[in-house]
Amino acid sequence: MQDDTPPGPRHVTLARAGDRLDRALAEALGDISRSRLKVLILDGRVARAGTVVRTPDARVAAGEAWTINLPAPVAARPAAQAMDLAIVFEDEHLLVLDKPAGLVVHPAPGNPDRTLVNALIAHCGDSLAGIGGERRPGIVHRLDKDTSGLMAVAKTQQALDSLSRQFATRTAGREYAALVWGLPLPPAGEIEGAIGRDPRHRNRMAVVEVGGRAALTRYAVERRYGPPVRPLASLLACRLATGRTHQIRVHLAWRGHPVIGDPVYGGRAAGGRTAALPEPARLAVAALGRQALHARKLALDHPASGERMAFSAPLPQILRRLIDTLESIKYLP
Repeated sequence: MQDDTPPGPRHVTLARAGDRLDRALAEALGDISRSRLKVLILDGRVARAGTVVRTPDARVAAGEAWTINLPAPVAARPAAQAMDLAIVFEDEHLLVLDKPAGLVVHPAPGNPDRTLVNALIAHCGDSLAGIGGERRPGIVHRLDKDTSGLMAVAKTQQALDSLSRQFATRTAGREYAALVWGLPLPPAGEIEGAIGRDPRHRNRMAVVEVGGRAALTRYAVERRYGPPVRPLASLLACRLATGRTHQIRVHLAWRGHPVIGDPVYGGRAAGGRTAALPEPARLAVAALGRQALHARKLALDHPASGERMAFSAPLPQILRRLIDTLESIKYLP
């Protein structure tokens, strides 16, 4: 259903103290559900006296003045918008593509169109409508906006059911290439830690002790760059044993080796690490504009024939260019 609440700022003064923020706003406004207000709060669209508050369970005081900035409504069904797609494989059941960095997978507040879903509807036509829901037709799994690489898309309900089952049971295999700061030790192993909302920054994920979902990432160092004694960066192969939001990025950052170029989980030390690089590498990192993470391999059973299929996608040129500059580092400047 399309949301017909008019966009723009809404102002409200709370009458009662002690309630959760999302509940108090829902009661005061009357025409916006608590669940939607919770999303708006997490998206940074709710402010008290000009200060954004991102905690839905924050306690409120009587007389506080709040502003809710409502986004423009998103159409119930995404429009067809033709775009060039790097299609790796396609038949009447299944489509596999190499998603570029910068492309959002499905429409959402802040990205209402020009998404992969819009492009898929234009490419596949009406046959895709309703496969998995109007908002995310054909989407079985997703990649972050600034992560590139392989994605599988279902073109029939049979394919959706089969692929969803494969991703849920981890019989579909995915491998990512990640350029990270430093050298993880041991050079091959597992990172295990439950992932949930960061209690201090609700728009981020984190490894948490309470309330998270079990997550396991397997990694192996493929190359190391810089001085042998103290490598500056490494190329990892990462495989997902679970599929949590931002899992690889969160796990590697938690271990102290964030993905290069990650604007969310890169950490405060990223600037110092970049400054330690020779100039060509510094320029290559600055030119990234994205996290250095790429879904390079995908294996699955064909949803109709059952045949095991394997796909690969080469690293984008901008990541290859960064690797070339890192390869040339033999010593610290």
